[in-house]
Order: sequence, then C-alpha cells, then structure tokens
Amino acid sequence: MDLALFDFDGTITTVETYPPFIAAATARWRIALGYPPLAPLILAYRRGLITGNPVRAAIARVAFTGADAASIEAIGETFAKTGLPPLVRPEAMARIHAHRRRGDTVVIVSGNFDVLLEPWARAHDLPVLCSRLERRDGRMTGRYDGAQCVRGEKVRRIREAFDLSQFERIHAYGDTAEDTGMLGIAHHPYYQRIPNADEGLLAT
Repeated sequence: MDLALFDFDGTITTVETYPPFIAAATARWRIALGYPPLAPLILAYRRGLITGNPVRAAIARVAFTGADAASIEAIGETFAKTGLPPLVRPEAMARIHAHRRRGDTVVIVSGNFDVLLEPWARAHDLPVLCSRLERRDGRMTGRYDGAQCVRGEKVRRIREAFDLSQFERIHAYGDTAEDTGMLGIAHHPYYQRIPNADEGLLAT
C-alpha cells in the first residue's frame, strides 16, 4: 500500500480558495476597516519580499477576531458544499479515486483552514491535515491554533500522523514552494502536474 499526499489549493482546485472563502466569511465592516493596514503586507507578499505566513496570520486576525465560532463553521460548511465543487479539478479527483482503487491511503495536506477543508474532506471520506483556527468560549480568537500547515510543518504533520516506513511508496502532489518539503519526502513527486488517472500507478 502506498501513501498519496495532495495539497489542496491550486492542486486539487483550479484557483486558491483562501481569498473567496475569506470574502464569504468576513463581515463587510471588517473588510472595510481591515484592508488599509493589510495592504502593505499583501503588496510585500506579492512582490516576494515576505512569505505568506505573516500575511495569512494578519488576515485571520482581521477576519475572525471575536467572531462567533459556530457561524464561521456554518459558513465553512456551506462554502465546502456550494463554493468548492465548481473549483475542483476533475483530473485531481480522478487521480484520488485511482489511488483509492489501489487501496492507497490518500491524505489532503493544506495550509487552508479547518472550517473549510474538514467539511469538504469529510464529504469525500478523506483525512485532512490543515491549519486550524483557534476558538475560545465559542468565539474565534483570530489566531491560528498551532503552526500554519505549510512548508516544513506539512512534513512534520505527515510524520506525526503516519509511520512512513509502513508504506511501499509515497506520492505527493503540490503546486507551490510551500509544498516542496512534502514533495521532498515522496518517491513520486508531482509538481504543478496531475497525471492521468492511472499513470505510473499500476507498475508501482
């Protein structure tokens, strides 16, 4: 049995789903007040001057601090059901199904939020390792619960969740620099490419 590790945004989906989900989950007044101080950070990120971690942390503070946790979770459930399906690549789902037909363990490993990814993964009966938003007393704190699940943290989470020596081969699928660590532990890394459903699987 093999292990297949799939990044989500830009790998399973055609676009990054973080921005549209933030737009759906954030009150308009928060966007109006929060965008001006966020703009320099976003610009620095787009120019490659900083990593995405501080930008995402700042956006989470603006979007979620003090928000009702149940309401945010409900928005995540709805977005997973209605917003994500049109954005999912058919070829990615075909590849996932091909792995599962072989009996492989398929895992989603993403820096996106638990409130969005867990409902989607649950609907597809897939385990997910992802970034988690902190809740306290029924409210969002605006902070991450632990490290963002990107770069080396992806590898740490994978190793924490699975004994890699139990798998014959590891396949990994990613599309950005934040996936390079995960791709680096794979026997079969696929960068910015989803193979045809059975390509390279029958012989492994």
